[in-house]
Parts: sequence; structure tokens; C-alpha cells
Amino acid sequence: MKNNNLNVVERALAPTPKWFRILRTVGIAMASVGGVVLASPVALPVGLVSAAGYLILGGSIISVVSQTAVKSEETPEPKE
Repeated sequence: MKNNNLNVVERALAPTPKWFRILRTVGIAMASVGGVVLASPVALPVGLVSAAGYLILGGSIISVVSQTAVKSEETPEPKE
């Protein structure tokens, strides 16, 4: 399998499978919602602010990991 010898930049620029593109979008949305809650000018309960921090963390991790997934060259592309 040729994809085993990719460095970080090549892996990030390689084609991403469809499922991981969806996960990346969900992660970006989660991080955005958390950022909006943290940046709100209204005083919010501590639990909500804490949950927003976890949304940012989780969304960021999901997005980064999803971006580094690459398509395997051994499996043929499914016909849709």
C-alpha cells in the first residue's frame, strides 16, 4: 500500500473519503457552535460554558483526524 509512506503535508492534501468529509464538516460545525456560545455577550451558566469548551475541543479533534484520512489505492471506487 503506497499510502503508508506519506508525510503530514502529503496526507492532508491527499483525497479524503466521503465519510470523513462528512465527519470533518460535522466537526467544524460543532467547534463553531461552541465558539458562538463562548463568545456570546450574555452571562451564561457555568455548565453551558463548560459544554461549549468541550464542543470546541471535540469538534477540533474530529476535524483534524478526519482531514488526515486518505483514500486507499487498493480498493476500487464504488459506482454511484
